Amino acid sequence: MFRIKKLHILIIKQFALLFVGAFFICLFVLMMQFVWQYIDDLIGKGLTLDILAQLFWYMALMMVPQALPLAILLSSLIAFGNLGETSELTAIKAAGVSLMQTLRPLIFIVILITCGSFYFQNNIGPYSNKKVGQLMISMKQKSPELEIPEGIFYDGIPQCNIYVQKKDLKTGMLYGVMIYKMTDSYEDAAIILADSGMLQSTAEKKHLLLSLYSGEWFENMRSSDFGGSAYIPYRRETFWSKKILLDFDGDFNLADANVFGQNAKAKSLNQIKEDIDSLNYTYDSIGHAYYADAKRFAFEVGNIGKADSLRAINDIKTKAYNFDTIYARQSIDKRRQAVNGALARVNQQTTDLDFKSMLTSDGDRYLRLHKIEAINKFVLAFSCIIFFFIGAPLGAIIRKGGLGVPIIVSVIVFIIFFILDNMGYRMARGGMWAIWFGKGLATAVLAPTAVFITYKANNDSAVFNLDAYTELCMKILGLRRKRSITRKEVIINDPEYARDKAELERLSQEVTEYSHEHNLKSPPNIIKVFFKYQPDHEIERISQELESVIEDLSNTKDRMVLSLLNHYPIVAEKAHTRPFERRWLNTLMALILPLGIFFYIRMWSFRLRLLKDLRVIKQTNQKMTERIEEIISQQ
Repeated sequence: MFRIKKLHILIIKQFALLFVGAFFICLFVLMMQFVWQYIDDLIGKGLTLDILAQLFWYMALMMVPQALPLAILLSSLIAFGNLGETSELTAIKAAGVSLMQTLRPLIFIVILITCGSFYFQNNIGPYSNKKVGQLMISMKQKSPELEIPEGIFYDGIPQCNIYVQKKDLKTGMLYGVMIYKMTDSYEDAAIILADSGMLQSTAEKKHLLLSLYSGEWFENMRSSDFGGSAYIPYRRETFWSKKILLDFDGDFNLADANVFGQNAKAKSLNQIKEDIDSLNYTYDSIGHAYYADAKRFAFEVGNIGKADSLRAINDIKTKAYNFDTIYARQSIDKRRQAVNGALARVNQQTTDLDFKSMLTSDGDRYLRLHKIEAINKFVLAFSCIIFFFIGAPLGAIIRKGGLGVPIIVSVIVFIIFFILDNMGYRMARGGMWAIWFGKGLATAVLAPTAVFITYKANNDSAVFNLDAYTELCMKILGLRRKRSITRKEVIINDPEYARDKAELERLSQEVTEYSHEHNLKSPPNIIKVFFKYQPDHEIERISQELESVIEDLSNTKDRMVLSLLNHYPIVAEKAHTRPFERRWLNTLMALILPLGIFFYIRMWSFRLRLLKDLRVIKQTNQKMTERIEEIISQQ
C-alpha cells in the first residue's frame, strides 16, 4: 500500500505542476484572442490603468471555465508522455499496476476540478460576464483620446473634420489648420481656415476649446431661412483671433448594468430557470391573445356577424354561394371598391402578422438562448473529464513528452471540440436543430472517443502504431514488401548446402505440379469461392518450407547466394483462395453485388500474381542450385 501511495504522489506532482502552468498559458491565449477581437474598441480611448485592470480581471474570470478543459488536456498529455518517454510508465506496468490504477488519483482531482468549473460558471461566471459586457459598452461609448495627427483629416471630434499641416509637440500649437464643421448636412458645412491654433480640454472634460489665430470662416446660410431657394448665400468672416467651443465627452462613464437583463450568460442556473418560466408565461399569454385576435378576425370581416359568416361558409360547401357570380353583377365602381378594400385588409393583416411574428420569434430566440446557456454550464464542466480521458491515455500511447507532439495533439482535439460545439450552438440558436442535440454534439462525438482511447491504452493496444496501419493498408491494396536479406556480422552455423539443394529441387518439382493442377490463369469458380470453399494448404506448406530454406541459406557468406535470396517473392498464402476467412462474410459479399465483383476480381489478380511468383521461385531455385553446386565443389 505504501508503494502505491508513493506512486500516486509522484503522478499528482507530475500532473499538478504542468496543470498550473498550462492553465495560465491557456488563460492568457484565450484572453489575448478576446482582446484582439475588440482591439478597435480599446485603442485610442485614453483608458486609465484601473479601468484596464478591471477589464482584464473580469475577462480572466470569464475565461476560466474555457481554459480548464484545455489545460487538463495539455497537462495530462505532457505528464503521461513524459512518463512514457522515460520508460517510467513501462516500469509501473511491469510492477503490476494498470493504467487505470495509475489514473485513480488524477480522476479524483479532475472530478473536483469539474465540480469547481460548474460552481464557477454558475456563481462567478455570470457576474464576470455582466461586468465585462458593461465595461465593453462603456468603452465603446467613450470618446477617443484627442491625438490629432499631422497631414491627414482627423474625425475623432463629433461633427468635425480637422486637418493640421504641422504640430509643435512642446507648445501644443497647431499650424496650417483646416476645419470642416458639419451641423445637419454637408450643405450646411462651415469651412474654417487658420494659420495657427491650439486645442485644449475644459476642466470638466465635457467640451473642447479651440483657439484659432489669423483665419477665415466660410459658412452656408440655412436653406430654410430662404424658402428653399436654389441660390443659397453664404457668410464669410475674417478674424484675427477666435475661440470655438466643441462638444467632446472625455470622461469614462460606466453604462447601466440593467441593459444585460436579457443576456443569458450573465445569469445563474436558478435565474435562468426563473426567467424561462417567466418568458414562457409571458409569450404564452401573447400567443393566446394573438389566437383570440385571429378567431375574432375570422368571424368579423367587415360588418358580417358570426352567424352570417357560418351561413356563408355552409353555402360555399354546398356550392350555393358563388363569389364570381356575385362579383360580376356589381358595377365597376363597386368592383374596384371591393378589390381595394380586400387588398387593404390583406395588407393590414400581413403587416400585423409580420409584427406578431417578430415578437414571437424574439421570444423563441430568448428562450433558446436561456436553455442553451443552462445546458452549456454542464457541457463545459463535463468536458474537463472528457479531455482528461483523451489526454492521459493518448500521452501513454504516444509516449512523447515536452511541448512538441502534445501541443499539436491538444490543438487538434480542441479545434475538433470547438468546431462541433460552435456549429451545434449556432444551429440550436437558430432553431434548425434541437437544443439538446446542438449542445450535445461535441460531447457525443468526443465521449466515445475518450472511452475508446482509454480502453486501448489500458490494454496496451497499438492503436497508434504506424507500422500496423501501413501493413493493413498494404494488405487491403494487395501490396507487399520486398525481401531484404543482408550479410550477417556473426554466423553461428553455416548453411547445409547439400540439404538445401535437395529441398530446392523438390520444391521446384512441387511448384510445377501445383501450377499444372490448379490452372491459375483461369478465373476462379464463383460457387467454390463464395459458397463452397475448400481450403488450399499446399501453397502454405510450400511457402513455409521455402522460408525455412531461405532462413538457413541466409547464414552464408557468399554474396551471390545472398543476392539470389532477395529474388524470392513473399508469397500470399490465402488471398488467391477466398476473400475472407469466415464463410458467412464470403456469402455476404456475394449477395452485395458491387463488393462481390470487387473481391472476385481482386482474388483473380492474386491467382495471376501467385502464378508469376511460382515461376520466379522455380527460376531462382535453378540458379540457386547451380550456385550451391559451385560452392560444394570448391569446398
